[in-house]
Amino acid sequence: MSKRRDGGYLISQIHQLTGRIFSKKLKEYQIDINHAQGRILFALWKKDQIPINDLSKETSLSKSSLTTMLERLEKSGHIIRKQSEIDKRITIVCLTSKSSSLRSDYQKISSDMINLFYKDFTDDEISKFELSLKKILKNLKNK
Repeated sequence: MSKRRDGGYLISQIHQLTGRIFSKKLKEYQIDINHAQGRILFALWKKDQIPINDLSKETSLSKSSLTTMLERLEKSGHIIRKQSEIDKRITIVCLTSKSSSLRSDYQKISSDMINLFYKDFTDDEISKFELSLKKILKNLKNK
């Protein structure tokens, strides 16, 4: 009989708790987005003006989920969507000045979360843990 493994269950719990804590911190900084929308903005802060397909891959969100979130971000003035000048079938997602102004506070919140995640971890433990997570992510992406 194989030993029971709880990795998936633990990752699910961590995801839920992280979302709650992150959302609370966003409210404390008076940032009017949720943690899932923050993931989209984070990807755009790394590379602005990208096609929806690329943003979907970068965030690991399905195009339908992403489209719904983009609608909300656009209504709240955080992003704009425009057609590519090269290929009119491609929609490009762009940051606005409103979302760009959030970047500094968002980075502070992210730093707080990293410190919370890795409290009492050694650098070696963090490296091994992140390597394991990358392997899991690769396995899931290759499915």
